[in-house]
Formats: sequence, C-alpha cells, structure tokens
Amino acid sequence: MEPSRVVLLCPVRGCSAPLARGERTWTCPRGHSFDRARSGYVNLLQPQDKRSKTPGDSKEAVAARHRLLEAGHDAPFLEDLKTTLQNLSLPPHPTLLDVGCGEGTHLAALASTLQAEAHGLDLSVPAIDLAARLHPGPTWIVANADRFLPYEASSFDLILSLTARMNPPELRRILSPQGRLLVAIPAEDDLAELREAVLGEKHLRNRVDRTLATFASDFELESHHPVRWEARLDAEGMRDLLAATYRGGRESQRGRVEGLDGGAVTMGRDVLVFRGKAAG
Repeated sequence: MEPSRVVLLCPVRGCSAPLARGERTWTCPRGHSFDRARSGYVNLLQPQDKRSKTPGDSKEAVAARHRLLEAGHDAPFLEDLKTTLQNLSLPPHPTLLDVGCGEGTHLAALASTLQAEAHGLDLSVPAIDLAARLHPGPTWIVANADRFLPYEASSFDLILSLTARMNPPELRRILSPQGRLLVAIPAEDDLAELREAVLGEKHLRNRVDRTLATFASDFELESHHPVRWEARLDAEGMRDLLAATYRGGRESQRGRVEGLDGGAVTMGRDVLVFRGKAAG
C-alpha cells in the first residue's frame, strides 16, 4: 500500500496531533489510540459529538439506499458527476474526500474514474462499515462532519458533499488552495411524487439560494447546473426510497406507501462547484 498523502488528526478535544496508522490501530504521539474495525474503518467519533446513542442513518436505511443504488436508480446522477469532475482542472491522482459518504458507492466509482486517493467520512457506523466491506480501497472514517473534520489543513484537492453535510469553515480549512468543492443538493422537484404520497404535498422547494448563502463567506461559486431524471420503481423500491429518504417514516407515512404499487418518481440534483476564497 502506498503511503497516504492525507494526514489524519486526533479528534480528542485539545489534541489534534497527527495520527499514525498501525496494523490494527491509529495512534497519536500523546497516546490516544483508535482501533481499526475488522471491516477496515476507524471510528473517530467523540462522545461530545454524538447526537444520540446510534447517530446517523440506521442499518435499515443504509441497506435500503444501497439496494436503490445497486438497482441503478441513481446512475444518471453518477454519470453527470463523472463528467463534471473530469472537466475540472484537478491534478493527476487527486486527494478526494466525500463528506457524508454513506455506503460509499459514489466515492468508490468517482475515485476509480479520477484515479484518486479516496477518503470517506460519515456519522453512521452501519454506513461506514458497509462501505469498508464493499470498497476496501478508500480510507473510511466515522466522525461528525458538523464538527471538527479530522484532517490536516489543505489536505484535499476535491471534496464532495452529495446531499450531505455542510460545514463551510472546516471544508475550507481542509481544501487545498487550488481545490474544488462539489456540493449536490436535492432539486426543487426531487421526489415530488413521493412527497405527495407520503406528506400530502407536492410543492417545489428551491434550495439553491440558501446553499449559496451558506457558503458565501468561505467559497466562490464556479459553476451550477441541474440534473434531472425519472426512476421507475416497483412497490419494494418505493418502500426502500421511503426508508432511505425519511429514515423509515412515521407509521401513517409507511401506511400510505404500503398502498403504492410503484410508478415513476422524479429525481433531481442541483450541482454546484465552488472554489475557496483567499484568506483575508
């Protein structure tokens, strides 16, 4: 295995010393140690960074999302991402981080396309465990992306936030000076049919302006384009979509979806590419 160009930092409060990777543990010079799980990931989540006893997506939600991805229902989005990233002026073999990577399907595919050194981070242990089992190449980390991101400054040439977490100051800190941040958010009509069936409403939700405002202090927008497609789902696929999107939904919501035989569902993303603003 080639040595990593990305240095992980100790997440213990007040430490932030570099972590050295051993055969079974990651250890910092101050003696803080983190075991490598059997599947290959390392859990750096600190007690104060947990929002519940089992933070992040459940095992059921992770499995449902994986089945949807395996069935190809996200394929148009993935192909658009590949094209978008290949058109960026990235260095050869870039360092790549997916913040909120889930079960790793997108990161693994994009890392292969770019021949990148890949790193994935998510709050969910079931998601990272599945990612590590399915894709042993990248470095998989459990951590809270809303808090401290356990990487040295300027570590990454490319960072992805695919319908995931947004922590602009930390993302800016770990992005290289010439790097790019790609943020994908649900388009205004994403899952309109499911929202109508589950929530009884189908109104459009434009998230672009809010996202631009969130990143305005630390980043400059380089490009923006929409991606939309239609997925045809059977009844099981509808249930998986509910589980993956609404974490199972309330009892009344599940009941409404149970009555669906399947059908066409609109899917869409707004894809925004940012450059970091210069310091000062």
